[in-house]
Amino acid sequence: MLLSLSERKEIMKNKTNAPSVTLKLCESAIMIALATILSMLKLVDLPYGGSITFASMLPILLIAYRHGTSWGLLTASVHGILQFILGTSVLSYVTGWASIVAVIVLDYFLAFALIGLAGLFRNMKSQKTALILGALTAGVARYACHVASGATVWAGLSIPTGDALAYSFVYNATYMLPETIVLCAAAFYIGGVLNFSTPRLSPVKKQESSRLGWLSYIGGAVGLAALVYDIVAVFSHLQNADSGEFDITGIYSVNWTGVIIVSLIGCVLAALLVLIPRFTSKKA
Repeated sequence: MLLSLSERKEIMKNKTNAPSVTLKLCESAIMIALATILSMLKLVDLPYGGSITFASMLPILLIAYRHGTSWGLLTASVHGILQFILGTSVLSYVTGWASIVAVIVLDYFLAFALIGLAGLFRNMKSQKTALILGALTAGVARYACHVASGATVWAGLSIPTGDALAYSFVYNATYMLPETIVLCAAAFYIGGVLNFSTPRLSPVKKQESSRLGWLSYIGGAVGLAALVYDIVAVFSHLQNADSGEFDITGIYSVNWTGVIIVSLIGCVLAALLVLIPRFTSKKA
């Protein structure tokens, strides 16, 4: 069937705007390098594996959003292999080929490869929403892999055999929960600064700002302060005061009431301070 002139022009336009393989490879290489550097800048480093980083999954998440799930999974897989190469010393704690394969697949290859699932939301209208949902998906998927590894491979080694699954859920949550929160916060911020849906990055078009725009920055500071409080309140109890070693039983001595109250107040205040300027701007 013959195509009309307008249809042929639209096809040629899409081909012109489509990013080349060379561009994808260059961007992926840069983002893998950036993700690797960020993974080394640790806010908290747990003694038995796991850490809280400066949103080290964000660069891979952005690649998945820009170029789709398939390309994101490929890039994330390469990142996972590189993370394994940098952390091969962990294999000295396990014995048997089955355990070694399980650690490589669950804790490295699959855990990081699934970050590419963030590309599932790239067709959403709101870039911020798409990036945040991608961040949540990546965090939950990676958490599930680490939980499965802890309940099987590490049971009897660094995790008690009797309650391996419950222990793995709690232990991996102590770093993956704040890691995911930091990732979502970073995705929310970067999603409002740069437009990643076009071949060339461009600043996000700002709407006419309200005179109360400074409240948004205070809201972000309040949310960050609540996050820091929660992290300190939890991790300060996970170290034995006598031996200085990690002690998961300290999780029961955490003031969870205070953590919940601070978290709720922080979330509500941050949301209000961020939304007030937007409402006043729309009314204006």
